[in-house]
Amino acid sequence: MNNLVLHLGSNIGDRQAQLQEAIHRIESGIGRVQARSSVYETEAWGKKDQDDFLNQALIVSTALDAENALLKCKSIEKDMGSIKTETWGPRTIDIDVLFFNDTVLEKENIVIPHPMIEKRNFVLIPLMEIMGEYIHPVLQKTIEELYEESNDPSEVWIYD
Repeated sequence: MNNLVLHLGSNIGDRQAQLQEAIHRIESGIGRVQARSSVYETEAWGKKDQDDFLNQALIVSTALDAENALLKCKSIEKDMGSIKTETWGPRTIDIDVLFFNDTVLEKENIVIPHPMIEKRNFVLIPLMEIMGEYIHPVLQKTIEELYEESNDPSEVWIYD
């Protein structure tokens, strides 16, 4: 089995219900969730003039390879009504593949590890909760070290 690390985000509609539905679909179509972070509320990143996001990180055990896992994630997004109309724009659900085992992969349709992890507190903080000591296979630093070095001023807080 492979360890797939995902990051979920939603800022349209019932954000918490969107995260739960995505997790249900991930468990039905991709694999068993081994760990999940708390849900965090975060201000929008990159494009600030939109509603706050709820975000969550997951570790999923899957028999799929990286590319098929990504295809399944994109299918879940589409099935849940997420339409990408602009970069960093509002989303019903956004599912990013962050890591796949310790794989380093760069193809036209997929880059692993996700190339923006170290630039985004809304990714680093949930990741730190479930795998803070994990060493990024390219940057060779732990998630905690990446967070400590982050220049992202964005606010991230636990969602109640």
